[in-house]
Amino acid sequence: MRTLGIVVEYNPMHNGHVYHLQQSKKISNCDAVVAVMSGHFLQRGEPALSDKWSRTDMALANGVDLVLELPVAYAVQPAEWFAYGAVATLQATGVIDALCFGSELGDAEPFIQAADVLVNEPSGFTDQLQEHLKAGLTYPAAYAAAAEHAIKNSATLPSTDQADGWMIQPNNSLGLHYVMALRRLNSSIEAYTIARTQAGYHDTNAPEGSIASATAVRKLWVENKNGNLGACAQYLPTSTLQILEREHRLGRAPISWDSYTRELIYRLHQLSAKSLARHLEVTEGLEHRVKQALGRMTDYRVESLLEQLKTKRYTRTKLQRMLTHILLHHDKFHFGPDSLEKGPWYIRVLGFTDKGRALLKRMKKSAELPIVLTANRNNIGLGGVCGLEADIRSTSLYANAFQQWNARDALRDYYESPRRKP
Repeated sequence: MRTLGIVVEYNPMHNGHVYHLQQSKKISNCDAVVAVMSGHFLQRGEPALSDKWSRTDMALANGVDLVLELPVAYAVQPAEWFAYGAVATLQATGVIDALCFGSELGDAEPFIQAADVLVNEPSGFTDQLQEHLKAGLTYPAAYAAAAEHAIKNSATLPSTDQADGWMIQPNNSLGLHYVMALRRLNSSIEAYTIARTQAGYHDTNAPEGSIASATAVRKLWVENKNGNLGACAQYLPTSTLQILEREHRLGRAPISWDSYTRELIYRLHQLSAKSLARHLEVTEGLEHRVKQALGRMTDYRVESLLEQLKTKRYTRTKLQRMLTHILLHHDKFHFGPDSLEKGPWYIRVLGFTDKGRALLKRMKKSAELPIVLTANRNNIGLGGVCGLEADIRSTSLYANAFQQWNARDALRDYYESPRRKP
């Protein structure tokens, strides 16, 4: 059984995701699909619209056979570490033949060529990166510019006709880091990509037709104070619509940053600047800027805090991730590069179909990491315990935002078995 690996957030799973899934299976000639999915907090530093189990249900209902959780220590990270954690998880299963990702480019070859140059940092790359940062570029833009310069000056590559700036596009950036992760891991997994269709990654407008970005779908739902999904219906599979309606009825969705205003503001006031500086992505004196911003907020919302924090130097995504790390107690000692470089500590199973069950049976022999079905700390090592506790803490905090008290189950990670779909 030839098996495809994909990296997803499904926040929520919409028609564009279904298209990507179907086309990915087709071009890779795969029979089964394993998805590594972020849990309750996502790569851009935001809480998921609905919890990881509901999003697992969406995945299983629409063609994914096995859903694995990307530990939150990797899920809330810049592209490099997000991609590395996801690809390392797929590699550790021992059953993946191909990886397919969506991109603005739609052609895998430029990613492969670029990764071959960049995986072992080229001479002068760091100097180029620092020059662009000093010129005021954000880190993603500076990295893309330095990377394109390195590729153009590589003696090992043929000239490319790719337009300047292709690496800064969000899906291209992630795709490059997926392929670089494959190279770093000496993986035999084949890389494929398909062009994103119609809606762009950050599009907030609701277009005509049946495909909109996840950002647009979330905006439509969150802005509807009654929780009516009617405006989103044309962009969602029926199963996703039904699952979101269920989660709303149970008081578990939609969740947004504003759901955590009280917890976040309290923690920011509670910690000293020195303590703030110990957290991931609190760099270059940002701890002092956070303290100053607290006194300048115009209203009691996270959005107001972000408005006070933002500068040309830092992207909104970086600032959101920084706040998420502070909220979730992610410090530089336990979750910094030295720790992340070692790779994930376990394979957490969130759900599977009958075909996925067969893959799990194979993984009992092929997996390079312990397979975890619930929050079991046995045989996962000290790093694994730390990583799993971070996942449990994220679930506990996430549940605090549920509208109904009886839904706020902080211990769900301990007893929630993987979802099963025939």
